[in-house]
Order: sequence, then C-alpha cells, then structure tokens
Amino acid sequence: METTVLTVQTGNREVVHDLTCECGEFVRGKGDGLLHVFVPHATAGVAVLELGSGSDDDLLAALRELLPADDRWRHRHGSPGHGRAHVLPALVPPYATVPVLAGGLALGTWQSLALVDLNVDNPTRQVRLSWLAG
Repeated sequence: METTVLTVQTGNREVVHDLTCECGEFVRGKGDGLLHVFVPHATAGVAVLELGSGSDDDLLAALRELLPADDRWRHRHGSPGHGRAHVLPALVPPYATVPVLAGGLALGTWQSLALVDLNVDNPTRQVRLSWLAG
C-alpha cells in the first residue's frame, strides 16, 4: 500500500472542501485499484457528492439543521456548539473508498470527493490518501 497525507487549511468556518483534484493526482498512472480517503479527526468527514452547483451549501445547511450550533451538546469545549462536530462523523463518515480504473478515479459524472468540516476551532486538517493496487 502507498500512502500520503494532505494538509488542508479550512480556516475558522464550516467548509466543504473539494479533494477531487488532489485525489486524482495521487492515483494518476497507477493502473487499477482502490483509493481510500481518510480523515484522522473526530470532527470531520469525507463525502462523495456533486460540488459547485449549490450542493455543498445545501449539505452545510442540512447539517446546521440536524446539528445546530447551540448549547444542547454534552461535549462542551471550544466554540459554542462544538459538540455537534463530534457527532458529524456518524452522519458523514471519516472515510470513502473509490475505485480507480486505468489510473483515474471511477467517479460518476457529477461526483466529487470532499472534506466536510464543521469544527471552526481547528483551521488545519490532515487527509490521508491510501492506494491499494488491484
């Protein structure tokens, strides 16, 4: 298995950050196999969805409704509502596995890979890409 770690600056806001280009570069020319994308954080996830057409904003809006940034959370430290970010990985898992064919991501026409981060207290994230040849 081959692996690398990306560093993503998410800043101090909720974000859906497109990882598709970096993932495509990592597997380019590697043949057939699997790409595993993993976020080693308790407050972030990886999603496969359409980006750039408003879906990323829709996802953040839906997560705000499901996981409001208020004082209901038992996990309390950091910014108000920080505990909701610890629930996020149960809804948006911290990983995704994508088939790779002939050195290219076998995503659907409108699919992208994205880091989903609701934790405004941690501006820097790590994303581990792992390649398993077929």
